[in-house]
Amino acid sequence: CRQALRSVAGPEVDFARAEREYQLYVGVLRGKLGLQVLELPADESLPDCVFVEDVAVVCEETALLTRPGAPSRRKEVEAMKRALESLNLNIVEMVDENATLDGGDVLFTGREFFVGLSRRTNQRGAEILADTFKDYAVSTVPVHDSLHLKSFCSMAGPNLIAIGSSEAAQKALKTMQQMSDHRYDKLTVPDDAAANCMYLNIPSKGHVLLHRAPEEYPESAKVFEKLKDHMLIPIAATELAKVDGSLTCCSVLINKASE
Repeated sequence: CRQALRSVAGPEVDFARAEREYQLYVGVLRGKLGLQVLELPADESLPDCVFVEDVAVVCEETALLTRPGAPSRRKEVEAMKRALESLNLNIVEMVDENATLDGGDVLFTGREFFVGLSRRTNQRGAEILADTFKDYAVSTVPVHDSLHLKSFCSMAGPNLIAIGSSEAAQKALKTMQQMSDHRYDKLTVPDDAAANCMYLNIPSKGHVLLHRAPEEYPESAKVFEKLKDHMLIPIAATELAKVDGSLTCCSVLINKASE
């Protein structure tokens, strides 16, 4: 974890605690929610490989393997490719050397895609995503003060965007609203990092939302508690957050009946 990329210097990652938090995350997905979890092998030569979201965008039966913006992360795609091949998805590879795309910059609302143009994702990457998922509108959103678009927003329900309170987050939301023909509801939380939550619609469980724990973001946790129709599951991510990680970073959700 000393070698993981980080946008700001800060306290060292407590590796044992990071492992405990990760096991809890996987345990919720597999045990509590009954999802089939396919874990990729760890690779000590790729310190950021725990953040699997960045190397693939999956929608319906198609998986786009990205070309991460950080050159040190490009080999991560190989393990993801093997995993997605085992699920018999239609795989598209991003081979254009002028393109960069991190999955953390891709927000799929169920109706359309928003792609953050950030330090890690460029216009060419967004164009290839649009070519891959032709059934959906794709709009780009400038991202300035954060690593990724989903560093300050995510879907918190079928039509609900969770968004941080910072000026940059609110400006990005305004751009998304202007780009879209659709009106989304919004859930504004005080902390940008807490706006990264994980929504799942599971037939036997209904609306499920994993959100950052109250001990990390007490005020934001209170906002999530207003979602009375959701099964709310608080999850701490204190250690991965030190290296720019958040809840959506550690998984790629695939809607596919288990084989």
